[in-house]
Amino acid sequence: MRLSGNTVLITGGAAGIGFAFAERFIKAGNKVIICGRREAKLQEAKKKYPELVIRVCDVTNESDRIALFDWVTSEHPDVNVLVNNAGIQQRYNVLKANAKEDWNYYSQEIASNIEAPFHFCMLFGPHFAGKEYGAILNVSSGLAFTPMAIAPIYSATKAAVHSFTVSLRHQLEDTSIEVIEVAPPAVNTDLGGAGLHTFGTPVDEFSDAIFKGLEAGETEIGYARSESARKMSRDEIDESVRTMYENLKNTIL
Repeated sequence: MRLSGNTVLITGGAAGIGFAFAERFIKAGNKVIICGRREAKLQEAKKKYPELVIRVCDVTNESDRIALFDWVTSEHPDVNVLVNNAGIQQRYNVLKANAKEDWNYYSQEIASNIEAPFHFCMLFGPHFAGKEYGAILNVSSGLAFTPMAIAPIYSATKAAVHSFTVSLRHQLEDTSIEVIEVAPPAVNTDLGGAGLHTFGTPVDEFSDAIFKGLEAGETEIGYARSESARKMSRDEIDESVRTMYENLKNTIL
């Protein structure tokens, strides 16, 4: 991937992996735009890096996504890199979930993790296609390959992102747009709630490894456990999912 001289839009860029990526893109010599739902978090990010361009956007909302696209392409028409990073992770037992009354709660995960990145790819793809260089980075997960049974919708949405990204790469192979998938392992962020991933890989360690992969021109990049998950056989996947579930099933209600 070309790592400098770009205008980069990162969804969910005010914290966690998104912010770590924003830091690295800034230091590599790019203009960086981040969006997120929380104005306060965006302002915190901008206080640290005043050159950041920030925009409030709820990516689960279709009209917000279209408004973001219209604003970015109007105010920053040189945008040529999209990082679909925003995501939600929820853990639950399907037999105890109140899907009749609370479906909106569960469907937010689908809207954030599937609808938003798919929609943004289809919005920004034609805009990037007319440029000398463009790139789309979709953040999936190691759970796209070895699902975590206590987070069934999250795992399924990330598998969908992986599949969509493979298709997108084929469709755009004759254009100037690179299509890259980043598959994180458990990373020490607040995804799913504060304190759930303190055992995970430090976010800076993970992000440094990903940027080395980007520099090397890799198009599907994992790290640590997610890198091994990408290469597992079906029997290894089944065993991994079973073991993970046995270790974690008592942590959900």
